[in-house]
Amino acid sequence: QPPSGAVAVGMAAAGRWALAVALSLMGFAQLMCACADGSHNNWAVLVCTSRYWFNYRHVANALSFYHTVKRLGIPDSKIILMLADDMPCNPRNSNSAKVYNNMDHRLNIYGDSVEVDYRGAEVTVENFLRVMTGRHADEVPRSQRLLSDEDSNILLFMTGHGGADFLKFQDQEELQAWDLADALQQMHVKKRYKEVLFMIDTCQASTMYRHIYSPNVIGVGSSRKGQSSYSHHADPRLGLTVIDRFTHYTLETLEKIGPESKALLITLLKSYTYDNLHSTVEYTAIKLERPLSSVLLTDFFASATLTHFIPAAYPLPLGSDEEVLVKPLRVEPQEVPPPVLAGSENVEAPTKHSRAKPGAEQEQSGDSANSSSLELMPPPERVAVAIVALGLSVVMFWPFQTLKCKT
Repeated sequence: QPPSGAVAVGMAAAGRWALAVALSLMGFAQLMCACADGSHNNWAVLVCTSRYWFNYRHVANALSFYHTVKRLGIPDSKIILMLADDMPCNPRNSNSAKVYNNMDHRLNIYGDSVEVDYRGAEVTVENFLRVMTGRHADEVPRSQRLLSDEDSNILLFMTGHGGADFLKFQDQEELQAWDLADALQQMHVKKRYKEVLFMIDTCQASTMYRHIYSPNVIGVGSSRKGQSSYSHHADPRLGLTVIDRFTHYTLETLEKIGPESKALLITLLKSYTYDNLHSTVEYTAIKLERPLSSVLLTDFFASATLTHFIPAAYPLPLGSDEEVLVKPLRVEPQEVPPPVLAGSENVEAPTKHSRAKPGAEQEQSGDSANSSSLELMPPPERVAVAIVALGLSVVMFWPFQTLKCKT
């Protein structure tokens, strides 16, 4: 006997619930696989430490890296941007609310969607070290925290004025190379990173990473000890330089790659020449657990989230909640016997237990409906849904049957 409409809808709803649970478990398993790869969790900390209008290029350096990593897929939620001065709104800026890194003004790198996490007086040595080590006050929002873990690759880019073993902040205080080294060691002990790419564009830049002793850190400096780091070109309309040479030639390589690029970091490092930069770029790999020649640019500059696609298509409901995911057994309408008129002859009055027998065509259509409803799903899911639906049906209706027997 075909099930009633309520039972059929209940069984179908149970099957739909079971399928949703199965898909959720599959997605969770795929997410755990992606987490194990560690390629989903790239962060960027971009710091401009200079204030005053004549340091416009340093803000442009940081925003250039910001624009690049966002284009390559790293979201704002995983970027910490620190700008020591508000160049877009500076009264001397003839291009109000805009920042350009090229004299032809091809691209506004400030744009409409820039999220600055630390601005102006908030950019201090203390706040920078708190960001790196995660030692914040309770009132600091999540958007201003580096929420990395042991599977995170972190790009740390710093630009400003510096010297041997120090980098100036706000032209008032200095970050010492030993402080940076100790902060990275705290991050290592607290398992806040997997690998760190530290790039710094300043005078005597390579002295800022020579005291680092934590493992899996790659240091890149725009100049060696005793050398200055130079600007690239000036914008005559602004009356000052708009980008540094090291950042300019780094962008020349980064703007040619996409999120799926297999370009190597070592290729970028070997592309720097003294003729282009007027300084010597130095780099080192500190206790790196893999060859430097195997490091990809996208390991730090892009978001390489693994996406798993399900090849099979599932028949999802498109209408109201009354529509079911798996078609229930179709209940064929029964033939209603004609009314028995008084005085009529050769008419058999229907009894309480009698019913009209469907024809052979109806039986065949009912069998095809049953088979088509099961063919909507692949065999493994079909069996899983059937088992779960059967179990839920027993759990749901067993108390009512027990109560009925007792009464």
